Amino acid sequence: MLAGFEAVTTAAIQKLTRCFLLQVEVLDGRTRQQLCFLDKVQHYQQLYPARQDLKLDPKGKSLKDDDVLQNLPVGTTTTMYFRDLGPQIGWTMVFLAEYIGPLFIYLLFYFRVPYIYSQQDAFTSSSNSVVTLACACHTCHYIKRLIETVFVHRFSHGTVPLRTTVRSCVYYWTFSAWLAFYINHPLYTPPSYGDMQVNYALAIFLCEAGNFSIHVALNNLKSEGGPKCRKFPRPTKNPFTWLFFLVSCPNYTYEVGAWASFSVMTQCLPVALFTFFGLIQMTIWANGKHKAYTREFKDYPHLRMPIIPLLL
Repeated sequence: MLAGFEAVTTAAIQKLTRCFLLQVEVLDGRTRQQLCFLDKVQHYQQLYPARQDLKLDPKGKSLKDDDVLQNLPVGTTTTMYFRDLGPQIGWTMVFLAEYIGPLFIYLLFYFRVPYIYSQQDAFTSSSNSVVTLACACHTCHYIKRLIETVFVHRFSHGTVPLRTTVRSCVYYWTFSAWLAFYINHPLYTPPSYGDMQVNYALAIFLCEAGNFSIHVALNNLKSEGGPKCRKFPRPTKNPFTWLFFLVSCPNYTYEVGAWASFSVMTQCLPVALFTFFGLIQMTIWANGKHKAYTREFKDYPHLRMPIIPLLL
């Protein structure tokens, strides 16, 4: 219950929930006039602000950290509904966990450490050059992702539920082990059309450079405008960003293209399935961002599609 203190934010309320059972009086820093009086504030040490969710209605939307009571549909007496979001992890740690796993799991299969295949195949190498090339491409992909996580990406939300992180890691790690098992297997069969198929796929794998370029462009957009400035991304002098003329999320387009080329290069069913599921998920994300752009910006280009030019 907060009476007469309209400028209090959701973040401030969340911090106060960590206090011990006591009375809290908030005074103006200059006039010492009482602004707010909180009685019997309870202490829940494990409920740090990041795992707290506050709503004005049990079935309504969650309040943002920067929401001000003065701007909310409340009276002089306010009732809020609290929900524990569970343990939280920062976005950087989430992505590091998701990407470090596949990077090292794949290498275990590539070097054929004992107990993965037969003992006579332990620490042997494949005679097929495409196996080594596939390992290089896979390794470069996840090293790129780790570099982007640390030096490029700027995350809008502070934390992610631990259960979501575990689920994502299981997904990435399991698929990495599955596709690595077949590509590096002693009985692996090279692609049907030989070097021609591999070389064409390798050329398309340069989509990785496009994906990186888009991430850098998005980061630069946030840096130029600041957190409060809202702009939609546009093509730059970098040719890889020209895909912005046709789609709203070219980073997803390039990502799907890279994995599609990896599927062709290795001619491996698990890779194709991983690419297909990735396409579905990234299409959902792209549609969400595309709709948000069209709602917010009246001058948003009508030619742009969410992820696949002129199609989807």
